[in-house]
Amino acid sequence: MDVGYVYDLLGSRSSQCIVTSNQYWSGTAISRNKGMIEQLLRYGVIRSEKVVEVMKTIDRALFVPEGTPAYVDSPASIGYNATISAPHMHTMCLQLLEDKLQPGMHALDVGSGTGYLTACFALMVGPKGRAVGVEHIPELVAWSMKNVEQSAAAPLLKDGSLSLHVRDGRKGWPEHAPYDAIHVGAAAGDIPQDLIDQLKPGGRMVIPVGTCFQDLQVIDKNSDGSISSRSETCVRYVPLTSRDSQLEGL
Repeated sequence: MDVGYVYDLLGSRSSQCIVTSNQYWSGTAISRNKGMIEQLLRYGVIRSEKVVEVMKTIDRALFVPEGTPAYVDSPASIGYNATISAPHMHTMCLQLLEDKLQPGMHALDVGSGTGYLTACFALMVGPKGRAVGVEHIPELVAWSMKNVEQSAAAPLLKDGSLSLHVRDGRKGWPEHAPYDAIHVGAAAGDIPQDLIDQLKPGGRMVIPVGTCFQDLQVIDKNSDGSISSRSETCVRYVPLTSRDSQLEGL
């Protein structure tokens, strides 16, 4: 479920939807994770030293299907009508949530897919924090656990500060709530109330919202429990839906 291109929307929202992808580079010449980071820096996508550090540590190649170019700025199919996001989208979400991914904090990754962002979250919150991934496709959860076991986040999976679960992501994971950071990797028609309820006062959620027209929304819960929101950019993600609906047509 973890997907998405940033796109430029031409014309008004009542007009025909015309989309152009914002892919920063293409081709398969980049053969190392370090090269991907250098490209993100070159194009000004990464502005955070902490995000540079975590993306250097978690190699994207461990989280894409065998034979898939790992370092192209493009989403890649992971099966089950799902994809892993393009590197620039992962970078954007990490930077939007960075302040809520400090050591000791709790993070929830909804639609965790192959486990890439969950592993990044786990490194950022550390062993005294908690990173939880939820994904409603059991086969993806099993695969994501194998991916994490090969990565620098493996000790955190072993000690339990990182965990991956089979569950309808719209319901979150109440056991380790409230969360300082929530990331949602699929587009919701309406923001699920369960996720709002599991967001800690002072916490932040990043979630794509919409159907044909989607915005990456930044949702902040204020200290009094009220909600503030803003649109970061236009995006295109798969729908946040049920397992059966996601698998239709396979």
